[in-house]
Amino acid sequence: MGNDSSPAVHYTRLSGLEPLVITPDLLFINVGERTNVTGSAQFRKLVKEERYEEAVEVARQQVANGAQILDVNMDEGLIDSEKAMVRFLNLIMSEPDIARIPVMVDSSKWSVIEAGLKCLQGKSVVNSISLKEGEAAFLEHARLVRRYGAAAVVMAFDEVGQADTCERKVEICTRAYRILTEQVGFPPEDIIFDPNIFAVATGIEEHDNYAVDFIEATRIIKRTLPGCHVSGGVSNVSFSFRGNETVRQAIHSVFLYHAIQAGMDMGIVNAGAMPIYDQLDPELREAVEDVILNRRRDGTERLLDIAERYKGRKGEKKTEDLGWRQHPVRARLAHALVHGLDAWVEEDTEEARQQASRPLDVIEGPLMDGMNVVGDLFGAGKMFLPQVVKSARVMKKAVAYLLPFIEEEKARTGDVGKSNGKIIMATVKGDVHDIGKNIVGVVLACNNFEVVDLGVMVPAQKILDAARAENADIIGLSGLITPSLEEMSHVAREMQRQGFSMPLMIGGATTSRAHTALKIDPFYSAPTVWVKDASRAVGVAQSLISSDLRDAFVAANDADYADIRNRHRNRGDAKRLVSLEHARGQRFTCDWAQYTPPAPASPGLHVFDDYPLEDLLPVIDWTPFFQAWELAGKFPAILTDEIVGPQASDLFKDAQAMLKRIVDEKWLTARAVFGIWPANSKGDDVVVSLLPPGEGARRADEGTPSSPSLTPRTLTPTPLPRVGEGLAQLDSHHTLHFLRQQVDKPAERPDFCLADFIAPETSGKQDWIGAFAVTAGIGIEPHVARFEAAYDDYNAILLKALADRLAEAMAERLHQRVRTEFWGYAADEQLDNEALIAEKYSGIRPAPGYPACPEHSEKQTLFAMLGAGDIGMSLTESFAMLPTAAVSGYYFSHPQSQYFVVGRVSREQVSDYARRKGVERAQVERWLASNLDYDPE
Repeated sequence: MGNDSSPAVHYTRLSGLEPLVITPDLLFINVGERTNVTGSAQFRKLVKEERYEEAVEVARQQVANGAQILDVNMDEGLIDSEKAMVRFLNLIMSEPDIARIPVMVDSSKWSVIEAGLKCLQGKSVVNSISLKEGEAAFLEHARLVRRYGAAAVVMAFDEVGQADTCERKVEICTRAYRILTEQVGFPPEDIIFDPNIFAVATGIEEHDNYAVDFIEATRIIKRTLPGCHVSGGVSNVSFSFRGNETVRQAIHSVFLYHAIQAGMDMGIVNAGAMPIYDQLDPELREAVEDVILNRRRDGTERLLDIAERYKGRKGEKKTEDLGWRQHPVRARLAHALVHGLDAWVEEDTEEARQQASRPLDVIEGPLMDGMNVVGDLFGAGKMFLPQVVKSARVMKKAVAYLLPFIEEEKARTGDVGKSNGKIIMATVKGDVHDIGKNIVGVVLACNNFEVVDLGVMVPAQKILDAARAENADIIGLSGLITPSLEEMSHVAREMQRQGFSMPLMIGGATTSRAHTALKIDPFYSAPTVWVKDASRAVGVAQSLISSDLRDAFVAANDADYADIRNRHRNRGDAKRLVSLEHARGQRFTCDWAQYTPPAPASPGLHVFDDYPLEDLLPVIDWTPFFQAWELAGKFPAILTDEIVGPQASDLFKDAQAMLKRIVDEKWLTARAVFGIWPANSKGDDVVVSLLPPGEGARRADEGTPSSPSLTPRTLTPTPLPRVGEGLAQLDSHHTLHFLRQQVDKPAERPDFCLADFIAPETSGKQDWIGAFAVTAGIGIEPHVARFEAAYDDYNAILLKALADRLAEAMAERLHQRVRTEFWGYAADEQLDNEALIAEKYSGIRPAPGYPACPEHSEKQTLFAMLGAGDIGMSLTESFAMLPTAAVSGYYFSHPQSQYFVVGRVSREQVSDYARRKGVERAQVERWLASNLDYDPE
């Protein structure tokens, strides 16, 4: 080991084919980041497409550009990380110009790290180990790293979570240092701490000091933990400026300048794209430095102001009419609010504050005056939701600017000001949809209601606890899927049981006045009001809170609900049900002897890992997009509508601009999985024959798909059983359970069930059924967070609405390709988008939770058949799909298959359905609680 008195033995010694001795003279070690699939889209694409020769060239470029250590990471959901790591490392080890430098094996999976270590010569680095799983796992991994003769990156991460403050960073690193040096005998010089670099300039105040926290923690770590190194992923710090590479690189340069001075001596950086600190544009450098060092409160805003200059976009900026800037500040604020202009809002708000006796007067004066104009125009139908949401963006930015001044005054005087009322809003447990709720929240906030938004998937007790803690005036519940209706009823029951008396507002796509009257209002004695859409939310809330309006409003609402319940009780025979036996005897059927179901051209399971978004644009159905913004009309006629045309055109223009960025900058990834399998009906069920266990996990070519691609990867099919061999001989099958209409109809009109469209087992005919799950929501979260952090609800909602449109377009395009290519039963189909939207094609694609198959829990079977988790999709406990921009369902090819409404069903059928599914009847009753015509009593 050498003489401890010699300084040389304390230097970190790494090696590839050549040694790398890290001495103080080296100042900073560049760790090349472009061979990391999580940080480089180009490298990820090459690995996923198995273009390893080109991937090796990326490594070569990193070395040529000055990387002294090569970080290799293969952690991606659609990549076999261990296999890819071994293959890539073996390739670069045979390239002397690359293999001469040490490798940092980077993975969150220990098996991948260990597989990588076995491929390497020399002394490498493990990235990373941490205390997040406790000391036992940390000690085990540290001892294995020692056994492999490697150095280790140690993350500032413990059982509580990642360290974000300086104090936590130092605390965790100190604890890890003691364990490693005292219990493992780890050489201090082989310890590389990563105290977590987080993004700054996000618009969230808590993030403003993240760079300073890292720099100061580095200073303390290097002073108190002798011999160790400090490293980090530098690109994280500039995350909020993605798309503006000039500003990002300036942030990296300034950050490193100060971090290196504090003792940071390693970093994962793009070794060939770092500008020199002294050569940065002085104005840009100062603005970046203000952000990195958190020197001024408005640092983020000032950097945003100048950042656009460095984007280098082509085209001239349209000249604006700025005559309104000459008006008094009160008029300027009103103009900005009405027109949704936020460029000068802080400047004008500050001027108004200077003229006011206290900051709250700015909100209650000129800002509310402006929003009252917005409210009046909205109420009169002269402004529409997209414009109101833009107005809210201006209002939020103004309020955010004033908030520190208001808090200061509040602390001094105790005066909290006034609002119209406080409303707790939440999307109920099991549901993940929030576009409508967000719009309602924006409209209420614009009318001086204080809105506390608890988010999505919120349990009942959390809602009630928040209402008590916030001393709320109203609770508002939202939901999109039918199981949410039962959850809303549960919340109402709990409010009654726990003695609540505040009004309850109900809203969301699946809610209705009738459902609220029949299934929610009876269980809660305080006012329970259904809110049809955002345009009515303010009127309802004001009526419920106003002492002058409340009694008359509640009395009218109660009378309306009583009338609905009375009419429901006195339906007479208008909806008389027939027995289940009678309905089955009146099933839809065809002459199966004369009909041969079409066999698919490509049976089995197929996956699109990254479907080209460009291919979806022509099949977008825009009409529901405008409906989401409460603009009535059919596209494209809505764009020239006399009333909403100008607003619809502005919204469509914004949507097109964002859609272009979504596609060009790859904000979203569209994924899909679909299958076509042998199937036969058995009563009201459909039995689907699947692949033998294990086959579905193996790719046809044992390879990685191209991305993005119009060609799916196909999972290996197996020989199909002959009809008549019996289901018992199949290796695997799933049973789909469907409900049947029980309506009293004339003999010539069938009582439909989806199983009727599949050939019965007794027919002797082999039939087929398809299923699919698609999403266009992969990658949406950071973009939504970025907009929300900038108080930009308009663009956040716009992005979610566009993701929904792309998901529906993906479902439409995929069904078209299934009909014409993969199943091929309509190979000659030639339909334009209008005909597709009008469903002029042969076959149907019904979805669980919708009228033809209203029982949502069938999605569990659907997702299991498809292996939907492999493309990043999952279900909540109430069977809502994640990501929210998602569609799933079945494919039926029968030329007479059609959509229908199951509607009212009998207790007899519910019991039978529960028996077929193997569940308790009460469970099915809960699933069907949203059906107004089913009464378990």
